[in-house]
Amino acid sequence: MAVARHISRIFLVIYLTICAQPIWAQNLGVVQSLIVTADSELIFGSTSVGQRITSNLEAQVAALAGENIRIAAELEAEELDLTEQRKSIDPAQFRELAQEFDSKVKRIRSEQDNKQRELQRLRDDERQTFVEVIGPILSGIARGHGALVVLERRNVLLSADSIDITQEVIEAIDAALLSDSAAPAEGGSADQNKNLDGMASE
Repeated sequence: MAVARHISRIFLVIYLTICAQPIWAQNLGVVQSLIVTADSELIFGSTSVGQRITSNLEAQVAALAGENIRIAAELEAEELDLTEQRKSIDPAQFRELAQEFDSKVKRIRSEQDNKQRELQRLRDDERQTFVEVIGPILSGIARGHGALVVLERRNVLLSADSIDITQEVIEAIDAALLSDSAAPAEGGSADQNKNLDGMASE
């Protein structure tokens, strides 16, 4: 999916601002590793904000599909009516009506195609915004593990489960929403929490 391409821009290589700090400054009970992994698709699909975005987009896609079905039925009925008129009108008049109908069909098709492209653009924009908003949360969690690099887990051939931070990221994003900006999640600012809350309420 497109979200993988967007979030992978962050996951592929994240050079953290504290990379000069010593790795031995560990957090008690937290696995320390220079490299951690995360599953971008799972993060987007499992967080409440990602699910809300997906639900909203699916509703719009369904509405457009219903509109297309309705329009197709109306055009079909109009075409049948035009066919019936052909029996009783002048050929020149029929050609004129047929040309008008053809132009109408092309115009409507173009309009519906534009709506489809707009939904695709909206989906890409929403996911890109999601990526930008979770960036500080992701970086904060990686810093807690002493990591210098975050890799997309699905692009890694073999890795230990202990260095995967996917669930931590999911929980931090949802916690940021639940806190209602009162207590920023690890690595996230109050502004980031507000942005997440705004995305979830759209």
